[in-house]
Amino acid sequence: MQTAIPCTVMRGGTSKGLYFRIEDLPADVATRDAVLLAAMGSPDPREIDGMGGAHPLTSKVAVVGPATRPDADVDYLFLQVVVDEPRVDPGQNCGNLLAGVGPFAIETGLFPARDGVTEVRIHMVNTGSIAVAAIQTPGGVVRYDGEARIDGVPGTAAPIPTDFLDVAGSSCGALLPTGNARDVIDGIELTAIDNGMPVVVMRAADFGKTGYETPEALEADAELKERVEAIRLQVGPMMNLGDVARKTVPKMCLVAPPQHGGIICTRNFIPHRVHEAIGVFGAVSVATACVVPGSIAAEVAGIADVEAVKELEVEHPTGFFTVALDVAVVDGQVSVRRSALLRTARKLMSGEVYVPASVWSGK
Repeated sequence: MQTAIPCTVMRGGTSKGLYFRIEDLPADVATRDAVLLAAMGSPDPREIDGMGGAHPLTSKVAVVGPATRPDADVDYLFLQVVVDEPRVDPGQNCGNLLAGVGPFAIETGLFPARDGVTEVRIHMVNTGSIAVAAIQTPGGVVRYDGEARIDGVPGTAAPIPTDFLDVAGSSCGALLPTGNARDVIDGIELTAIDNGMPVVVMRAADFGKTGYETPEALEADAELKERVEAIRLQVGPMMNLGDVARKTVPKMCLVAPPQHGGIICTRNFIPHRVHEAIGVFGAVSVATACVVPGSIAAEVAGIADVEAVKELEVEHPTGFFTVALDVAVVDGQVSVRRSALLRTARKLMSGEVYVPASVWSGK
């Protein structure tokens, strides 16, 4: 016997995942996680017995429901289903799957569409912050086709511009959670920052790397991965994240001078695989670090007047990520007034996903 659960598969930004209404999943967290592991086919490096794509970027879940705070339209809980461990991690946001939340909410009746453009205020439950996504809805119907192009995704789609209202320090309690623009661990200078995603920025050169290596080459370097992970385990408590041994944050970012006209070049550990691009909030945090006086990223980027900057292009292995920023610097301290970006999404499939009834017999 199997249990059928309503589900939509969507590409959100450069990720792909399963979208559920909260009412269609078990209320008990342990049972919910068991259901999601079964739905994805985890733990298994291939996730062959489920819907997962054998990679952290394609083993993601969005749980969407009615808003639980008055300044939002819907709630969005992001869950990372670990590919090769029986574990579901709620410890971070995902700005890529976020792109699909507005369309999903409209299409499933959680939020009414307007004719033209529908703005959806999304409560990101993981960090308690708000994002405002503008969804194209001509005639009250979600439009997926369009001319917007984002690196890491073939073709074009309808644009989904998204503003983040209060993400600075949302996971760690402060934009610079260690209280410093620069710290040293194991002889490596680094900047720990949280503008929507806890990220640790380090010079690639300090590890004997150019910062332009392919993700495959970096993943094959066992010594490098061991050094990066050793720093991550030490900096986690410094960032108010506690023991991060079994957490997917902080992300670890190696930076180098730009190669292709951007502001900085990145290679990102997420945290144990190397991202073929860069995550949404990871890009926002790195871009923000570029305008923080004294940070590693600011040193590499070399921006003369950070308050004059309105857009920063962060280079990654498959292109650019453009982040819109509005910051003020007072007495050497950065205040983020606005951060925004552009994503796209596409609905791929809508129907039911099946899990063994022994895992959950349904409502």
